[in-house]
Amino acid sequence: MSVGSVFNRLWARFAYDRSIGFGLEYIGLTTLRYPRAIALAVLAFSILCFTQIPRANVDGNLLRVYAHSGQYYDAYEHLADTFGTFENDIYVLVSSPRMTEPETLERVRELAFDLELNEYAVGTMSPFTLRKPDGFGGSVPAVPEGMDDFAEVAIALAELQQNDPMMRNLITPDLSGVVLIMFPNQDMTRGDGTKAMIESVRETVAYYADENISIELTGPPIWTSEMLNAAVNDQVKFTVWGFGLGALIALLALRSLPGALLVAATPLLAVMWSMGIILLFFGSFSFLTIIVTTLVLVISFAESMFFVFNWLAYWRDGMEPNKAVDATVKLVGPAAALTMLTTFVSFASLALTPGQGVREFSIAGAIGTFLLFVCLMTFLPLMLKAAIRLGFRPPKRSSLVLTAPLPLSWFIASRFGRQLSILAIVVTVLLLIPYALIKPRFSFEDFVAKDSNALTTAEQIDDGVGGVAPLYIRVPLTGTDPNVDDRDFETIRIVHEILESHVGQNKVISAASMSNYTETGFSREEVFDSVGPFLRKRFVTDDGSQALVTGFMPTIIDSDTLKQLVEDVADEMRVAGVVGAEIGGFRILTTFATDQIVTGLQLDLTLSVLVNLGLIGFAFQSFRVALASAIPNLFPVLGTEAWLYFTGQGLQLTTVIALTIAFGIAVDDTVHFLSHYLHSRREEGRSHMDAVKHTLDRIGGAIVATTIILCAGVVIVTFSELPQVALFGTLFVSTLGFAVIGDLFILPALLAAGGKFFQPLGRIRVRTADHDATPDDPTGDTITGEGGTEGHSQPG
Repeated sequence: MSVGSVFNRLWARFAYDRSIGFGLEYIGLTTLRYPRAIALAVLAFSILCFTQIPRANVDGNLLRVYAHSGQYYDAYEHLADTFGTFENDIYVLVSSPRMTEPETLERVRELAFDLELNEYAVGTMSPFTLRKPDGFGGSVPAVPEGMDDFAEVAIALAELQQNDPMMRNLITPDLSGVVLIMFPNQDMTRGDGTKAMIESVRETVAYYADENISIELTGPPIWTSEMLNAAVNDQVKFTVWGFGLGALIALLALRSLPGALLVAATPLLAVMWSMGIILLFFGSFSFLTIIVTTLVLVISFAESMFFVFNWLAYWRDGMEPNKAVDATVKLVGPAAALTMLTTFVSFASLALTPGQGVREFSIAGAIGTFLLFVCLMTFLPLMLKAAIRLGFRPPKRSSLVLTAPLPLSWFIASRFGRQLSILAIVVTVLLLIPYALIKPRFSFEDFVAKDSNALTTAEQIDDGVGGVAPLYIRVPLTGTDPNVDDRDFETIRIVHEILESHVGQNKVISAASMSNYTETGFSREEVFDSVGPFLRKRFVTDDGSQALVTGFMPTIIDSDTLKQLVEDVADEMRVAGVVGAEIGGFRILTTFATDQIVTGLQLDLTLSVLVNLGLIGFAFQSFRVALASAIPNLFPVLGTEAWLYFTGQGLQLTTVIALTIAFGIAVDDTVHFLSHYLHSRREEGRSHMDAVKHTLDRIGGAIVATTIILCAGVVIVTFSELPQVALFGTLFVSTLGFAVIGDLFILPALLAAGGKFFQPLGRIRVRTADHDATPDDPTGDTITGEGGTEGHSQPG
């Protein structure tokens, strides 16, 4: 016997002896063999997860999404460690049409001092806390005290607004508003401290607000608080409505309330398991990981629906109900395991992209995907057997509405299969063009809650004074003078002027801003001493080795505009001979790091597609199966990306994540379809075309039902107060909508048109979970029957 023939026999035995589920379905077989032990294990694991639920919270820190994402995050951390930043500051916009009246001005002054005394403040900056040198080695308030005349106040404020570089960013040009900035204590604002700080600040300012004085808060902590509240509200809404819609659709599909409850129980437990383990791993949810629970909910509903449909089909066909549970586990298990793996791969592929937030989402999604499969293979069979003992009776056959598209699908596949196949292939190939051309895009407002008062206030500050979105330039100095020598001062002035030419007149502060005082005879030491040690560190380090130039950009700025601004400023500094200067800030981080992350995620999506198609081909032992699944699953992803490209939306963070996960889930229906088609060819001896029609009749309704459940569950996400989350839901639903078209129309047309190409698939042995088969008897003790299929099936 030749080596080649030995290898072929060994490979044949390997292929025959394993299932398409790679053995993972044995979790379900273990449940059937040791139900009491598994029931105790399910109970113990559920208790562990339930004990974590009270700890549930959402971390609103956007930096968690970008942490450890690469050079831009490292630069941001270095900048923050050296100078501190304005990223966590609270901006208080105080407006009054009578601001120049002495009584009003003094009341606002009292507010500024009360804000400085707040327990969460380490410092403040306002027209009332800033001081200027007095010429005698001391300092005096920048806004004179004790003014008692309207004209005197107006003249003083106008002079400061026009001539003092700092005041230009704190007093509005029409003298109707001033900006107070509070610098929070970072140690006190960790965790839930930010919420307590905002409540404390609101309590402080509320005392001063009246019909004459309007006070609004803004700044990153306020935006984060709004985002956090929106995320928590979303999670409650998504869970309640997603569960309710899934149960309602199950009720309409099965036309049985007990049957719908049986379908709904597994998703509920799967969500609890996922929440508990995610909290155990990460301690809290982020803006990304909170989406995982919704995905687990809707995927669990779809898989649970497939399982219950098959069980009821066996029961209606005369099988004893407990045996029907066993038969369903053996037939559903392998295909369910393969569909779990495709979704798992999609989540896991995201971990290849740097960034703590993306990695956490990847890990949380992979955990949730595996847990929902374990829940399906353990809890659901146990619950079905318990329902039988309690007297549950099978309902009438499922709703005919689910099978309404199937006659049209078969008509198109049988009459116009070749034309539709060619059209689908050509369109899919053409859609690769926008896939290659689409570019990353970052929009800050998409991360902020809709109708945000804080964002509106920030835009008012942008229009009137400096701005709430700083851009920083770290300038290395050659000297070691903490008061900056003349040579270093000139370098700072050059950088200051370059940045000011791009962000706007009076929108930049730095050590060079103090020139109006130094030109009138005060030394730089006197000027620095007058502003105090806290603000001094915002301009130059204690050792005089580095200076900071801060430019205030509009809060809302297009990512391409910002990238061009940074490039132009960097080029001009190089031409001016400024070496080693580094541009940074949170807006710089989010814009440039998003480009890197999205580009990486796009590669992850490509990898996920290739790996999943390869996984399907390997599981079925046929590259033809992989080819058959390629077009109907590439079409929805490429179609959605083409829509993003032509509408100018570009690729955003949640965009690529949505497409990657939606692809992994969309592949599930393709696996069910191909699995049933091969079962029809092999076990039932049907011809090629008859097997395609039979598969449509038997599993088409289940594909429709599960897609409706998935889309109905996730469509709630589109109503999120957070635009990024809403976009995730929109793209997810649209991709699944295109996917059902691919599975019900394109895939049958490809199979029908393929003819001789797919004819050999009838000889492929796709094993079930029964493991007693051999190469001589590859089918083993396979279960067949009117209601049984290889993998998931829809009863006729």
